Amino acid sequence: MPSLCGRRMPPTTLARPHWRLRRADPRHVNELVRAHGVSEIVGRLLVTRGIIEPDRAHAHLEPRLTALHDPALLPDMSAATRRIARAIADGETILVHGDYDVDGVTGTTLLMRLFEKLGARARWHIPNRFTDGYSFGTHSVARAQEVGARLVISVDNGTSAVETIAELARQGIDTIVTDHHEPPQGALPPAVAIVNPKLTGSTYPFRELCGGAVAFKLAWGVCQELSGGGRVREELREYLVEAMAYVAIATVCDVVPLVDENRVLARFGLRSLANTSNPGLRALLSVAKIGGGAKLEADDVAYKVGPRINASGRLGSAQKAVELLLASDGARAGQLAAELDQLNEERKRIEAELVVLARAQAEVYADRDAHPVLVLAGQGWHQGVVGIVAARMVQRFDRPALVIGLDGDKGRGSARSAHGFDILDALHGGAPHMIKYGGHAQAAGCEVRACDVDALREAVCARAKEKLALEPFAASDVWIDSDVSLNQMSDGLMREIDRLRPFGEKNERPSGLVIPPHSIAVSETSSAAIGAITASAASSS
Repeated sequence: MPSLCGRRMPPTTLARPHWRLRRADPRHVNELVRAHGVSEIVGRLLVTRGIIEPDRAHAHLEPRLTALHDPALLPDMSAATRRIARAIADGETILVHGDYDVDGVTGTTLLMRLFEKLGARARWHIPNRFTDGYSFGTHSVARAQEVGARLVISVDNGTSAVETIAELARQGIDTIVTDHHEPPQGALPPAVAIVNPKLTGSTYPFRELCGGAVAFKLAWGVCQELSGGGRVREELREYLVEAMAYVAIATVCDVVPLVDENRVLARFGLRSLANTSNPGLRALLSVAKIGGGAKLEADDVAYKVGPRINASGRLGSAQKAVELLLASDGARAGQLAAELDQLNEERKRIEAELVVLARAQAEVYADRDAHPVLVLAGQGWHQGVVGIVAARMVQRFDRPALVIGLDGDKGRGSARSAHGFDILDALHGGAPHMIKYGGHAQAAGCEVRACDVDALREAVCARAKEKLALEPFAASDVWIDSDVSLNQMSDGLMREIDRLRPFGEKNERPSGLVIPPHSIAVSETSSAAIGAITASAASSS
């Protein structure tokens, strides 16, 4: 599913937001201060992020690779690794079936790297956003037949592809699904294995992995299978460490919560990315003007690396992005990276034009009570950027948005959530008016007939009103973690806050109000009238 990989700015709303201090129970704060020797400010930061147990706080402050969960705990993992091991041993052709966003591209690449290392016969396939659409379709069967595949492995899609996977089975082609999207309300596809932490009945300890991370778990499971047990042999351990660079990109750009396992994957994956010797990744970092070493941040990936990978799939085929990440020649990698950079500039131009059109249409639906979800559509709107434009509408109008690009009598759209609202649930209300749809609580996509857009808007808004009657949108306030006196601002405090990196979803960059001497601390409901300034760990970089 198309992912948002760009600047996550505070929403622009018509009403001026209040600045509010987050609540932090002093008992929990003091317990963490005593247990870990951290300052009261860092103790507050942990508590306001829901980390109140000393053990959890230790895991957050000192993330370790040993905290990663065993891939064998994922649904169907043993069936998947056994089938892959048999395909490699028998010389069968494996088709890795990815997706055209960052998550799918990086996951496809890391599996292809593994099969290359193992000497397996493997090919890859990424759907074209405009001619094939999202996930499996007739193009999947055609590509599998073209390369003579006996096994198809999906990345970041497939959980809802019942008909296509059934057709592959009829052709004698097995399918392994790796995915992280919510399962369909009906039957699951007849795959050999569906490796998805969100499946009903899954006992996997953490359900918020991105698609690239699930693919990484499969790769890890295969390495275990081929090593004869839980301990992976040396050369495959080296591969897994290198592959974490791809997982960090996917984890940051798919905006999954940077807690628990994702925090470990992002932290160590960013290190792997900063020190990579991979020609494609190095060329990508170079064209994005990002230095290596310890200074590589999650924001660098979100704002500079991800958009360039995404640009290929947004404006055409993601083939260039996969070719770049698989490149073994530095000169070729540099050429492909430059092409992605040019595509990203073109994407920015198209996006800016479409934002103007979408904002003008959104004003028609300005009544928030009548239209709690913005459903916007236009002929000729570029389908490759509708997801980004939906995110811009969320920022501007402070509510979820679905933006649809129509091409004749049909269109494709992308939805983005706001305030923790489940946008996929809202789309369920419009199911009769869509050709197909899918996704998760924060982002979703759909295909729709042009004649059904008005009915879809009405149905989605009706469903949203039902949900909001039970649980209204949260207030659009700017939440502050702590008020900090000037004498507390020190290099030592900044080093402590750095232990919370990388920042991202559910592990937000800390923010505070710096209180000048003799000033009165901000109250929980006061505005910024005291003229305080916002400070964060970013000031140390």
